[in-house]
Amino acid sequence: MREWLEKHKNDKVRTQMHYAKKGIITPDMEYVAKQENLEAELIRSEVARGRMIIPANVNHKNLNPMAIGIASKCKINANIGSSSLASDIEEEINKVDVSLKYGADTIMDLSTGGDLDAIRAAIIAHSNVPIGTVPMYQILHDCNNNIEELTIENMLGVLVKQAKQGVSYFTIHVGFLLRFMPLIAKRKMGIVSRGGSLMASWMMHYHRENPFYEAFDDILAICQKYDVALSLGDSLRPGCLHDASDKAQMLELQVLGELTLRAWEKDVQIIIEGPGHIPLNQIERNMKIEREYCHEAPFYILGPLTTDIGAGYDHISSAIGAAVGAWHGASMLCYVTQKEHLGLPNADDVREGIIAYKIAAHSADIARGRKDARKIDDEMSDARYGFDWNKQFELCFDGERAREFHDETLPQDVFKEAEFCSMCGPKFCSYKISQKIIENHPSLED
Repeated sequence: MREWLEKHKNDKVRTQMHYAKKGIITPDMEYVAKQENLEAELIRSEVARGRMIIPANVNHKNLNPMAIGIASKCKINANIGSSSLASDIEEEINKVDVSLKYGADTIMDLSTGGDLDAIRAAIIAHSNVPIGTVPMYQILHDCNNNIEELTIENMLGVLVKQAKQGVSYFTIHVGFLLRFMPLIAKRKMGIVSRGGSLMASWMMHYHRENPFYEAFDDILAICQKYDVALSLGDSLRPGCLHDASDKAQMLELQVLGELTLRAWEKDVQIIIEGPGHIPLNQIERNMKIEREYCHEAPFYILGPLTTDIGAGYDHISSAIGAAVGAWHGASMLCYVTQKEHLGLPNADDVREGIIAYKIAAHSADIARGRKDARKIDDEMSDARYGFDWNKQFELCFDGERAREFHDETLPQDVFKEAEFCSMCGPKFCSYKISQKIIENHPSLED
């Protein structure tokens, strides 16, 4: 469906924002409009305004376009990727399959070990959703894991290579400036962002400004050519409740807002990364501050985790914060798995994390009153009240899991027609009792 790109292959700027500003509704925008049940002109105007992005690298040929923005449904991202200690291409492809099966809207390849180029190429070829990366991981890999060897030239070289492969958005830690370093020592947990900590090491070694910041115009030129959106990374996101909403976090967010305007001048699409670990009562305020500082650019939040003691269950503690954040305006949620803080997630962890975040995003869409968001919930209510078990499994986010739990005690097919489950049994089902009451007292329906 992306053949139209060939007609524009000689355009100097090839971003969705560029065409939107010219009043052009691209096929990608039309596709998104159908998926979102919105008018194509609304999609175009939101992309032109910067309040919505369509991450769609021109080289990702099998991509099904999607949108991230306040006017569209809340999206979720699944992080996958190898480490130096575990995983390989086959395992990462398995994670892609699981991500697509259970409804991830985008996937980030955060690989730090193995053949990074081969893993990324395989993931992009296998996926029809946008792929994002944190280029700093490969930059460090290509510098033999010696951050002091990083140069602006090799940094830009990695960006070009990944853009040519078809990466649709980069997370770059560009708003973390040298002058913010003294604020780090005042924190309980310092820097918890891997990319941010690497950038801090480089800046302190050379006592020079952040090279991503110095080369920002060069980065924008790469994004213009391949239509790579930028996810402006929150290097100074709080990694614990104690550090939430502190001066370091807010000063970086202000810089990200300034960089957003610079990117929009060049027709480059932007999303803003957000916290982190945030107490429940501070989430709404954080969403409002981002809109103010970053000119309503879409907010892409990690969690936030609402407690620091949920290890092993952080997909739950973070989904609580994610639902509240999305309710108050976040456009995309970066999932957290139960392995967060503990180890490298496997395919089963990916599944659990995606379902937790699909629930959070959908709950927020209902709370925001999005068109038809509650339709499937009403269909589920009808299926439950009518004891249509197979329809219930079909409507679930994870129908296989629902069927599995049902069949633990009532596995025979005959029980798919039963007007009860193993919780209440045939005599204590409240649905059945209610139906009999209404049947025996028709005047109640008058």
